[in-house]
Amino acid sequence: MAEADDEGHGHGRPSGAEEHFRALERLYAAAPINRKFASRLTIPGEGLARLTFTVTPEDYHAAGAAHGTIYFKMLDDAAFYAANTLVTDRFLLTTSFNLLFTRPVRAGTVTAEGRWVNGRRRVFVAEARLIDASGEEIGRGTGTFMRSRIPLSGLAGYAAPGLAGD
Repeated sequence: MAEADDEGHGHGRPSGAEEHFRALERLYAAAPINRKFASRLTIPGEGLARLTFTVTPEDYHAAGAAHGTIYFKMLDDAAFYAANTLVTDRFLLTTSFNLLFTRPVRAGTVTAEGRWVNGRRRVFVAEARLIDASGEEIGRGTGTFMRSRIPLSGLAGYAAPGLAGD
């Protein structure tokens, strides 16, 4: 297995799992919706995903804090990618997601930490929590995800840079 740097990225020739994780990171970056958000996905290992997100006043509801759609986006993405680390051939789909809002958040960096909980065949359960810049939990959620018929290999961003279809 290739050695990893401080962010978990391998040097030299990556293992199959590491390449899958990097491909999922590229897939996240390539999704058109993510052009609207200052965010970055990192996958440190199987069943784990970390999303850093910058909340700005453009994300606020009328009372001056981040709208719930921002919480959902971050939690769903972190849980989704944690689950999709276990699936190398198909894109997963969110079938349900439950949220718990614990604190409002204003401008700053928020981290969503996703963790796979259960399931390895067709249905997967993963959870995520949101941590603000001061280390306080501001929300959490649990999602159910299922395999789709969509091959990962055919999605823009998933293929390795320089390969056909990228």
